[in-house]
Amino acid sequence: MSKLTELTTYADAQRQFSPEKLWELFDGSRSQLNISHECIDRHSDDDAIAVRIAHADGHDEALTFQSISRASARFANYLIAQGVKPGEPVAIMLEPSLPFYVGLFGAMKMGAVAVPLFTLFGPDGLRLRMEDCKPRLLLTNAEKAPLAEGIANLKTVVADQDFMADLGGYSDMFECQTRGDDLAALQYTSGTTRELPDAVRHTHRSIVTLMTAALYGTGLRPGDRFFCPSSPAWGHGLWHGTLAPLALGITTGTFSGKFDAERLLRALQDYRITNLSAASTHYRMMRNSGAADRYHYTIRKLSFTGEPMDSETADFVADTFGVQACSMYGTTEIGVILVSYPGAEDFPLKPGSLGKPVPGARVEVHDANGKPCEPGVVGELMIWRNGEWFPTKDLARIDKDGYFEHAGRADDVIISAGWTMSAVEIEDAVLKHPDIQEAAAIGVPDELRGQVVKVFAVSGRPGNDEFISEIQELVRTRLSRHEYPRIVEFVSELPKTPAGKVHRKVLRDREKVALGSDS
Repeated sequence: MSKLTELTTYADAQRQFSPEKLWELFDGSRSQLNISHECIDRHSDDDAIAVRIAHADGHDEALTFQSISRASARFANYLIAQGVKPGEPVAIMLEPSLPFYVGLFGAMKMGAVAVPLFTLFGPDGLRLRMEDCKPRLLLTNAEKAPLAEGIANLKTVVADQDFMADLGGYSDMFECQTRGDDLAALQYTSGTTRELPDAVRHTHRSIVTLMTAALYGTGLRPGDRFFCPSSPAWGHGLWHGTLAPLALGITTGTFSGKFDAERLLRALQDYRITNLSAASTHYRMMRNSGAADRYHYTIRKLSFTGEPMDSETADFVADTFGVQACSMYGTTEIGVILVSYPGAEDFPLKPGSLGKPVPGARVEVHDANGKPCEPGVVGELMIWRNGEWFPTKDLARIDKDGYFEHAGRADDVIISAGWTMSAVEIEDAVLKHPDIQEAAAIGVPDELRGQVVKVFAVSGRPGNDEFISEIQELVRTRLSRHEYPRIVEFVSELPKTPAGKVHRKVLRDREKVALGSDS
């Protein structure tokens, strides 16, 4: 029987996938399994490159499996010398770099629980998370270290050159002893720094279940030259951009520092990337940069996540890379459940769709009574887990061919004069205007209609009545006469979550405050 990594078609995925076959891709078993061994140590016999880092300042860096394996073993031994016990959290607040991977894999190697943190957190965001998970140690840089001052029972370690040199005094050998069900990582979902999101708990066995998304969501196969610019502080960047490719012995690429679209485009060229997985925002920023035609690409597979991709950006992607972008839908809590099978020549892509369920998954769209919706009818997206239907808190519809289409978050629905409208669809229509760079739609109170659509638009063109009329007429033409934005506000930027998604809740909250102050 072929390994799952040897199969590329949609038909084979449906016929030959089984959870048991995922275990054939790993050394470990349920009784003994360690993410660091599976991702790093077992691939470290030669000088194969594990990670290529495109730094924002323009320089490139390559880290081998062997260098990460040895240095992470030293860090594991260092943690034991510091009194850290298996099961205790170790936080890492660093950009992609050798110290970051040493901290991440060293912590998991010795049985501690790795807690990757977004480097743009301020003191409140850091403190909330530290007080929640109570790590024994925080590994960070000199710039961020002062943010941790005053946090009780926390040892802050600056991962500078001196510290990395001092690690040389510890053994570069370490024997992993963790079980599959031992906790390996805590990951905070992306939210505002004032609202503490839930910490999602991942065991070492998560690396096995992750392979379903890797094989069918990002289309990873041995021989790929992979890149994911998402921060490894978030689910996409850590699990899909880092752990999944490394577990298969695939070199992965990442971005370090403040994101710059042209820097990414140059890295795609210079690293000869064949498989790119990024957030929709990244693709949109590449489009808006105007720099895509300055470089040459070898892309064969593309995937995106985070939020639906607007059709203008999807057309740009296909024209630029010669490949259509494949949607990958999921959340940190539930994992990836809908994919478009990149690299599967027998899977017809439908622009604008989320694709179809991963092999073995039951996904449906339910109405308010918990019954499956007819094709074309919007309802809540549900996943069958542990003998019951689990809500995703997203709205969707299924077409006649079984493809799922996203209809926004459950709280992003706009109801005006009895009409139910999707913020996502309205935004997609607005973004077809050539002068609009970004857009977000929400419902705002209206005495006559209950709600009306308000769009916040980012544009380099000055906002005036003529521009607003163009936007409104465009939406009327593209969608329907009643779905146009009755209010358009031009803004310099849209609020985003740390993961780069448009934060419509912030916009809704601002409107509530403004209405309260007017009354």
